[in-house]
Amino acid sequence: MVDEASKEVLAFQVSHHPNLQLVKSTIDELLQKLPDNAHPIIHSDQGWQYQQVYYAKTLANLHFVQSMSRKGNCHDNALIESFFHLYKTELFNGFTPCKDFGEFKKLSLNYVYRFNNQRISLKTKGMTPVEYRNHALRV
Repeated sequence: MVDEASKEVLAFQVSHHPNLQLVKSTIDELLQKLPDNAHPIIHSDQGWQYQQVYYAKTLANLHFVQSMSRKGNCHDNALIESFFHLYKTELFNGFTPCKDFGEFKKLSLNYVYRFNNQRISLKTKGMTPVEYRNHALRV
C-alpha cells in the first residue's frame, strides 16, 4: 500500500500466492504504521481477494474507505502501477535469479526500504518519501 501524498510504501508483503492471508498480513502491517485516528481511503483493483466479505468488513470496522478501480482501467490505480513498474525495472534489471523464495523476499523488502529512505523523486521535491512525509508533517 502506497501513500498517495508522500509516495511512501506503507505496507508491502510478498507471498507465493495472492490469497486472503496476503491481504490480512498487508492490513496488519499498515495498521502498525498508521496513527490510531487514521481513516484512509484504501484503493485497489477488482481482484477477487478485495471483493471478499472479510476484506470489506475489516476495512469498514477500521473506518477505512474502500475504493476499487473500474473494470479494465489501470489508470484508476496509477499510483501502485507506477510503483510496481519501478520495482520490476529497478530490482530486476540485470537480475541474477534468486536461489529461493526467501532470497526473493529479502531482495524485495530491501528494495522497499531503499525506495522509502534513499530513493529521491521529483514528485516529492527531490526528497525521499519518508523525508517528504516528515517535511509535510512539520509544515
